[in-house]
Amino acid sequence: MTDQTILALGSITVAGMTMAIGAIGAAFGESRIAAAAMDAGEPVTLLSSEAKLYASEAAVHCAERGVQIHGGYGFIKDYRAEKFYRDAKICTIGEGTSEIQRMVIARQLLKG
Repeated sequence: MTDQTILALGSITVAGMTMAIGAIGAAFGESRIAAAAMDAGEPVTLLSSEAKLYASEAAVHCAERGVQIHGGYGFIKDYRAEKFYRDAKICTIGEGTSEIQRMVIARQLLKG
């Protein structure tokens, strides 16, 4: 066995790039749209709820992939993957759960 980082493994690099390009990029885009609307003085309830929901769900998805990549070690407190997952998961629970964000979005869409 050689001393190499986990990113040297091809499938791990592909998983990392998929997360960076997909989920994280889209969540960043949603947040920028909401921020621009707020700066312009436009209503942001729908946009901010969408951004919060998407960003928190994307963070959990990426953290879950990190835990999966590390296997059993992903749940050991000595590894950062466990902390990242725990920190990401709280975003869907605290400060407006994902279910609440979905309700806010649905109400805003029904208002037209």
